[in-house]
Amino acid sequence: MGIQGMELFAIGVVIILFVAVLKQFGILEPMSLEDSSDSDLELSTVRHQPEGLEQLQAQTKFTKKELQSLYRGFKNECPSGLVDEETFKTIYSQFFPQGDATTYAHFLFNAFDLDRNGSFRFEDFVIGLSVLLRGSVTEKLNWAFNLYDINKDGYITKEEMLLIMKSIYDMMGRYTYPSVRDEAPSEHVEKFFQKMDRNRDGVVTIEEFIETCQKDENIMNSMQLFENVI
Repeated sequence: MGIQGMELFAIGVVIILFVAVLKQFGILEPMSLEDSSDSDLELSTVRHQPEGLEQLQAQTKFTKKELQSLYRGFKNECPSGLVDEETFKTIYSQFFPQGDATTYAHFLFNAFDLDRNGSFRFEDFVIGLSVLLRGSVTEKLNWAFNLYDINKDGYITKEEMLLIMKSIYDMMGRYTYPSVRDEAPSEHVEKFFQKMDRNRDGVVTIEEFIETCQKDENIMNSMQLFENVI
């Protein structure tokens, strides 16, 4: 896959794997008829109490039953109501035994940890998951841009993109790319900027990123990876 789809493909792979892990741990188990009551989210056993069901339903594109199912599993696996970074990294490490997913998991964790306090809540998780799985193309691209914009200053620099690309290669492992060279991440960054940096000022803005992606058929096809996972 070329540079035009590689980064978005990598996000898709990791998110789909994340959902697979959640299913394995029982977090996304389908609801039975007995579970599909109209009761609100149960809050008695968690130290962090999420927003009400109706509010989360308004903030996401999940149904009430889907939110109840997501929350039930999340509560069972995370009784405190919070997921810390080390737990998040552990999930990914088991799926990339020949690589090192630590750095990429760190960047992905930060995309969910919206308030930057070292953990993310059920609300953060379900809102991010809603964007990735059922958001509009623009919403998904905004989420991807936020992932690449490591320092959250509104621009993607070559340094930031190089860190992301190196983390992707580290995660996939050397055996995945038998002909990979040490300079390959840098070459991908240069191609990324040739494509995205429309005014050649050395940074990529959200406007440049979205406009370029929307005009690229391969990238638009890559966005379909996020759909129909749940």
